[in-house]
Amino acid sequence: MEEPHGIIIVGGGICGLATALALHRKGITSLVLEKSETLRADGGYIGVHVNGWRVLEQLGIAAELRETASLVTAFHDVWQQENKSNLVPVRKELRWLKRKDLIETMAKNLPAGAICFGCHIAAIHHRADPGNHGAVLTTHDGSIITANVLIGCDGSNSVVAKYLGLSAPKSTPRAFLRGFTRYPHGHAFGDHFLRLRGKGFFVGRSPVTDNLVSFFVACSSPRSADVTRDVGAMKQLVLRTLQDSECPAEITEMVRRSDPESLNVVASVWYRSPWQVAFASFRRGAATVAGDAMHAMGSYIGQGGSAALEDALVLARALSRATGTGSGRRVLCEEVASAAIGEYVRERRLRVARLSLESFTVGTLLRAKSPVAKLACLAILALLGTQALRHTNYDCGRL
Repeated sequence: MEEPHGIIIVGGGICGLATALALHRKGITSLVLEKSETLRADGGYIGVHVNGWRVLEQLGIAAELRETASLVTAFHDVWQQENKSNLVPVRKELRWLKRKDLIETMAKNLPAGAICFGCHIAAIHHRADPGNHGAVLTTHDGSIITANVLIGCDGSNSVVAKYLGLSAPKSTPRAFLRGFTRYPHGHAFGDHFLRLRGKGFFVGRSPVTDNLVSFFVACSSPRSADVTRDVGAMKQLVLRTLQDSECPAEITEMVRRSDPESLNVVASVWYRSPWQVAFASFRRGAATVAGDAMHAMGSYIGQGGSAALEDALVLARALSRATGTGSGRRVLCEEVASAAIGEYVRERRLRVARLSLESFTVGTLLRAKSPVAKLACLAILALLGTQALRHTNYDCGRL
């Protein structure tokens, strides 16, 4: 038996829930299929810039989330080898937001039954019969779900992206250790985000509260893959790298004193190349992708979450234009849903291609050994205004 639906959203992460909530605010019903048995509310904090907060305002949840989100006022950039530093003020708004708070707040604003947990999609195919349209989804337990509109918000390893014919994202050999460190008697780091570049490593550190600091350390992937599977071994590798590079003692001590339960390892950075984002077909009939499924770009410029929120708003706005009224509630006009998806892709393409180019260039700069390559990267970033955070002052409009 087939279970028919109007709009299906695959993936119950930030992008999927934001898309469902945006559609709900426009009076459009959707169903989120999440493979986990519960909300995926684990994880630490994410940086949300002003462009992301503008979307949260439109979703009606910004005021509540700001109550627990800590403000960042500046970036403190340090180049250890060049012995120079620079303070870049955050001219708009940047806050560290707990991922759990964001996920749970969006979920509780959705109607009952809007999320179907434990629904793992195994395959998707297009209807072959001319009398019916849309996609047919088969779950791991053999259930069949049909969707007039299909939205893939299922991350970089997206089953919907494969259905669209997109090639798999690429990865870079860059290992990250992430975690938190507590300072029972307080710390003296203020509300600045430190970005420290040294020989063979890159450190990011941002205070979350007066007693809690979030950090990550990026370094070249170790030769042994076993190290990235063992958090303890990765921590020791990072400590050795920092000590060998004569990193400031406060950074080494921060990693040494980190909360063991908070530590996690990212073995590689997944991304879609800027040229793929610029030219790929992100649409097949009334099926599309959003968030990392569309433009996985790593965390080099801190726009993954905010860009996904933008996708959700623009997509919901486009679909709302393709609706009519019936029996007092808004219903999707299937005939023009495909055109609405096309509008969404056209509106988002230039924006996400530019973000992908910035992130890709920053990542290349961190790995580059050739002076020529470094100069080329710096020139691109200067043209894009990356240092001035120009990419954050973007407004995708009203819902």
